[in-house]
Order: sequence, then C-alpha cells, then structure tokens
Amino acid sequence: MRIRECLLVAVVLSIFTTSCGPVVISSRPNNPPPPWFYPSRLEVVRYVYFPEFSIYYDLSQRTYLYLDGGIWVRRSVLPPRYAHINLRRSRYQRIRNYNDDNIRRYHDRHDSNRGRSNRTTSRKSKGRRN
Repeated sequence: MRIRECLLVAVVLSIFTTSCGPVVISSRPNNPPPPWFYPSRLEVVRYVYFPEFSIYYDLSQRTYLYLDGGIWVRRSVLPPRYAHINLRRSRYQRIRNYNDDNIRRYHDRHDSNRGRSNRTTSRKSKGRRN
C-alpha cells in the first residue's frame, strides 16, 4: 500500500507542477533560475539568449555571456553599459540541447540564421511574362 501512496503523490505532484508552471532542469538543479526566466513546460535548458542584446545567460553557472571587444566573456553581473536593460521585459529564446561551455561555437553556428528576411530573394512569378 505504501508504494501506491507514493506513486499517487508523485502523479498528483507532476500534474500540479505542469499545470501551475514549468519545471526547469539545468545541470545544477539546486540553483534556481533568475526571476525573469519563466518557461512554460518541462525542459532541459542550460542557456537563454537575448537576441536584441546578444547576451546569453547560463542557468547552470548563473553567469551572463556577452561580447566584450570581440571576445566572449562570462560574468555574474552585467556591466554598466547594460544598466538600461530590463531582462524581465526582454524577449528571450531558450537554447535547447546545447550544454557545452563554449558559447561561441553555438553562437557562430546559429546566429547566421537569426534575423534573416526574404527581401533579397527573387520571386518567380507563375504565368507572368517579362
């Protein structure tokens, strides 16, 4: 009977957890995420990216990563030049399935696809003669 009770409690907790809000799992689960990070479901996420500012936040090490003089630096606090930013109101992207310490590798691989538009692509018109 004891096992059934534990199983029931686990099921009820998982239902309440998913209905009330997300559960974030990082490589260091005992470190809570910052107050501006509110994911909407169960995910394994290490990094969060703020595309407007090219800033990453490492949830496992609780540090910000940003370019400083062309070099990616890791700091626990953003420098004064970012003092005007309100991260609680800023748009961010969860970086899924990337757990490496080298954010430059990820950024170089994925940043080239961000912000593209189709303005420079030519469209072929069907049935239209030039």
